Formats: sequence, C-alpha cells, structure tokens
Amino acid sequence: MSEPVFHRILLKLSGEALMGDQGFGVDPTVAHRIASEIREVHQLGVQVAVVVGGGNFIRGVAASANGIDRVVADNMGMLATVINGLALQDAIEKLGTATRVVTAIEMREIAEPFIRRRVTRHLEKRRVVVLAGGTGNPYFSTDTAAALRAMEIKAEVILKATKVDGVYDADPKKVPTATRFDKISYIDVLSQGLAVMDTTAISMCMDNNLPIIVFNLNVPGNLKRVVLGEKVGSLVSR
Repeated sequence: MSEPVFHRILLKLSGEALMGDQGFGVDPTVAHRIASEIREVHQLGVQVAVVVGGGNFIRGVAASANGIDRVVADNMGMLATVINGLALQDAIEKLGTATRVVTAIEMREIAEPFIRRRVTRHLEKRRVVVLAGGTGNPYFSTDTAAALRAMEIKAEVILKATKVDGVYDADPKKVPTATRFDKISYIDVLSQGLAVMDTTAISMCMDNNLPIIVFNLNVPGNLKRVVLGEKVGSLVSR
C-alpha cells in the first residue's frame, strides 16, 4: 500500500518514550528518531497532531502518593508535558517540518493557547501540532487528553505508541504466554482491565466510535506502516 488510509491522526506519546535508556528527561537522539518517524508520515500528506505525556519528569498520581497534594502534583505533570512538547517541536523543526506547540495552560511566550479552530487551521496548513498541558485540569490523564483532543479536531484515529507490539491479555514482559489481540472491543478492554488507556479515555472513544491502534514505536517504520494500513499492532474498536 502506498496511499495512507488515515488523513488526520492523533499520535499519543508517553513522556517515557522521549527519555530512552537514560531514565530521566529527554534523550535528544530518541527525540530525533521519533521526529523522523513523524516527518515521514507527514510527508505522505497526513495531518499529524501529537499529545505527549510528562512521565519522564513527574507523574501526578505517583507524586501525590508520595505526599504532594494531588492538584499540585497534576499541575506539575502538565507543565512537564510542555517541556516535552518543546523538545519534540525542536526535533521536528530541525528536520524541516513546521510545528506548533499548543497548550491547555496559557503560557503565550513559549506556546499557543489551545483554540480548536486554530489547531484545525494549523493542520490544514500542513503544520504538525504538538498538544501539551493535558486537558488543563487536574485528575485527568494525558490519555484522556488524547481522546478529548482527537474528538475536538476530528481525528480519524488515535495511534497509541508503546513499548510493546499491541494489546495483550497480560503483561508480556512478566507473562511469556500472554496472548496478543489483533482486534479487541472497547467493552472487552474495560471488562478485562487491560492497560491500553485509562477507563475515561476508553469510554470516551467508545461513546464516539473513535478507533485506537496500539503499536510499538521502537520498531523503525511502524508509524508509517500503521498509517498505510498494514496490520501492525492491535485495533481497539466496536
């Protein structure tokens, strides 16, 4: 297949995807590799929006468990996503692709505020849009932010980038006999408690019939293969 089957996608990246093997922060080499994958898809004519997490710096839930007020911890996590968004923007633009960082928390000196119509216009003008700051509210994960933003910008699919090659019935790193699903329904993901996205995000996708494809970002070319319609990863749908 040489033509993309999706024309507007939302790529969900974890913060951990940017840190590589260094255990904390952003690894410029890894950021460059991810940026290259995004650019490759963008050159196919696909409109690309990216929601990035902040777990390579801080996780709100974990910080809250360690004694920080939950609202404060979540605000810290949302700010971490902006750091990652700027790093990703720098890596993509160094490859010659125009990129905008848009954040749910206003900080006009370094990023644009989230305005749905403006984001849509950026996509139409062939700019990659990095959506940072989560939803702008505590108690909501970046998974939920990805589902919300995907629906707001009318993305055709959420591409959930992970370290494994799809959805399994158990953690394949801990259970060697774990079974991978080629396709699975939203209801089965929820009823079996599978770690695809959090329950709020899955429920939102189910209510709006927005498909999710879970794939391994660490395999070079996988993002392009997904966009071209190859059978990569696991599809979560009705």
